[in-house]
Amino acid sequence: MDRMTSMATFVKVVDVGGFSAAGRVLGMSASMVTNHVQSLEERLGVRLLNRSTRKLGLTEVGQAYYERAQQILGDVEDAERTAQALQTTPRGNLRLNTSVAMPPFLAPVIAEFVALYPEVSISMSMSDREVDLVDDGFDLAIRNMPVSDSTLIARRIATYHLILVGAPDYFTKHGKPEHPTDLDKHNCLTFMHGAWGNEWRFAGPDGEVIVPITGNMQSNSANALRLAAVHGQGLTILPSFLVADDLRAGRLAPILNEFLDTEYAVNAIYPHRHRLSAKVRSFIDLLAQHFRDDPAWADPCSDRARRKKMNGAAVGTQAHSAELLAENCYC
Repeated sequence: MDRMTSMATFVKVVDVGGFSAAGRVLGMSASMVTNHVQSLEERLGVRLLNRSTRKLGLTEVGQAYYERAQQILGDVEDAERTAQALQTTPRGNLRLNTSVAMPPFLAPVIAEFVALYPEVSISMSMSDREVDLVDDGFDLAIRNMPVSDSTLIARRIATYHLILVGAPDYFTKHGKPEHPTDLDKHNCLTFMHGAWGNEWRFAGPDGEVIVPITGNMQSNSANALRLAAVHGQGLTILPSFLVADDLRAGRLAPILNEFLDTEYAVNAIYPHRHRLSAKVRSFIDLLAQHFRDDPAWADPCSDRARRKKMNGAAVGTQAHSAELLAENCYC
């Protein structure tokens, strides 16, 4: 018989003073109650109760076992209440892993989340390597890279674009590329471990355009490339969420957007879909809502195609349309 059930049955017999009364409370027959108590005594090799037709009493061993069993059952109830509370109300430590480029994306959501749920704390670790969520002890990962482990659950919470950017001062000194093939005349700042290597890939009207590029800086930090571009060192391609503030402030300007229309996913990745904890479920929901309600972060030039079409119809020239496009994407 189940040890915990037998223990709980024994405690109930003592509490109510009889086998039949315990059976009525527990919803089992008196004979089943007797079987549980006898099974417990046989397993322990002791007598717990002195029985007579009119009286039930605890032995010395039974008294000691009863008191300890009460504590154990109380601890079990507390553990169950704690687990249920964690499942329904966000609390505890949320262990979060992200790509190195993601903090600007996540910071406003984390601030809102801990304000909404003061019983939650955040432990955030950043890495561009793929981590083992279970072995490394993470509740959740937010990545802007593909998920290779098919056993993990990936929920798309947002999309973003890649944007080719440079500082206004750079364009004043070196001019603006009008086509991807013009990039061979420019200083291109590259991501050290990027899948493209020393080539940048664009989607042209006649298919993919692959452009060999050169430059005086490589880095494994997208933020380092962003800062170098802001200071006029060269051109770089970065995720839209990383440069959105710089575009709005005019520190950077987008170029060749018509050749970078591919959407990429930001995924929330976690080990199990079944009975997801409240802290993980609530954080994912808030993250999705935040960027669903304010999608401009994902592509500051999200209306570029519409503007290009409208401007092109108004002025009748593609070159003037592209110029208006770049100016309009600052805001």
